[in-house]
Parts: sequence; C-alpha cells; structure tokens
Amino acid sequence: MKEIRIKRLFQNGGCLDIAIDHGVCNEPTFLDGLENMPTIVDALVKAGPDAIQMNFGQADLLQRRPGRDKPALVMRVDMGNPYNATAHRVMWALLQNKKDPVLPAVQMDASCVVVNLFMLPNEPDLFRQCVENISIVRADCEKYGMPLMIEPLVMRPHSDKGGYMVDGDAEKIVTLVRLAREMGADIIKADPTADPLEFHRVVEAARCPVLVRGGGKEALSGVFARSRVLLDQGAVGMVYGRNVYQHSKPEAVVAALMAMIHQGASAEAAMALYEGQLQAA
Repeated sequence: MKEIRIKRLFQNGGCLDIAIDHGVCNEPTFLDGLENMPTIVDALVKAGPDAIQMNFGQADLLQRRPGRDKPALVMRVDMGNPYNATAHRVMWALLQNKKDPVLPAVQMDASCVVVNLFMLPNEPDLFRQCVENISIVRADCEKYGMPLMIEPLVMRPHSDKGGYMVDGDAEKIVTLVRLAREMGADIIKADPTADPLEFHRVVEAARCPVLVRGGGKEALSGVFARSRVLLDQGAVGMVYGRNVYQHSKPEAVVAALMAMIHQGASAEAAMALYEGQLQAA
C-alpha cells in the first residue's frame, strides 16, 4: 500500500506539496492568508499542485471534493510550540493522536503523514519527544501501509525577531537527515543548506525522496533561483507555504514551480511563465 500512496504524490518522479498546516503552531502570525480555509483550499485545488499538506480538522475541505482530479493529501500528525514568537520555559512536541496516530490519515485517505524531528539548542528533551513520536508513528505507518515523511529541523537559538531560526549548517542538516532515515523515513522534508550547492549531501544521506522545505515569504525571483539549484542537487520537489498561499495569484506561483519540478524549467523560464500567468489573469 505504501507504493500505491507514494505514486499519488510523485507524478513523473517529482512533487510540489503546498503546506497549509500552520494552525497547529498556535502562532497568530502564521495565520496570515489562512483565515478563510475553504477559500484557500478552493484556490489551491484550482492551481493544481501535486499535494496539499493539512491537519485532520481541515482535511475534509480537500477530501470531500468529488472526483479523483485533486491534489493528494499529506497529513500532519504532530504539533508543538517551537515556532511561537515567544520563547517558552518548556518546549514540547506531541502527537495529535498518541494511541493510533495514523488512523485519522487512513480514514481521510491521505497519501502520506508528516512528523517533525526538532533539534533546538539546549533542548534535549524536545528532541527526545520527537524521537518517541516518530517511533510510534513509524509502527502505525507499517501497520496501515502509510508512507512516513519526517521533517528534520535544525534550528538556531531564539532570536529577537521572535521564534527559532533555521540553521543552514550542512553538517548538522546531513546528520539529522541521516537519523531520520535510520528511523524509517520514506520521504524527507529538509531545510536547504546555507550553500545550496552542498544539498547533494542531504540527498545522499537520505537515500529516499527529498523535498525541500520552503520557509518564509520572499521575492519569487530568489525562490525560483534557489529551487532550481536544489533540484539540480537531487531534490525531487518542494514544500512551499507562504510563498504560495499568501500570493494574490497562487495559481501563477504553482504553475512556475510545477514547470521546474516536472519539466526541468530554468529559473528564468519559471519567472517568465509566472509573469505570463499574471498578465493572462
């Protein structure tokens, strides 16, 4: 069953996954653009990425749609407080359903589940919680034939800007990705290395399909340029959120990214396609 579900995600060997699972972070700044979930799901389904990443409580907006021509569902099964703008005395990461964490994804006909592997400075207990979560989820994935996506996140200390920032150190990312693979990841969702030309090391450590985590909103010229380099380094796709759902024309951004992932389009060609979509709208 894993192979059947994986085929839903990876059309022509690649995958564009649009993440809108930010609500479980309990961080109000993450909800900009996601206030009206039915509207954003309508827009994303129309845009046509390979997958949409959601939580159980919102997944019906995608899965109750009739027909087969819709993005696959990637369901998050954990939640935590590392993304909050305020530093917490106690850091935690919990499964949304500890007794049978993958069953809700099966009931919603998801194609994959995703769970975090946080490594924050001076937070060993948070790391231990994530390892325990993954162990429980992996056993459930084997029982149900559900692909397991692990999201290894190496973070820098909490900054005065609010929240923990991504640490792009290639050595740290490669080491944590290797751990995720050792724990049974079928798919890895990894941060880009500070030097994108080192990302091939992440791919080599994963020994399974690697999707690149997009991060915060930025100029699309930079998004396309970096994405092309990372794809050329061996990534098979991307997981983007704010750069898509916070855009006034998400279908234009999706079209450009899909062309890069599935047709090998250059960053310049992707930008031209994006601009052409804007003009046609």
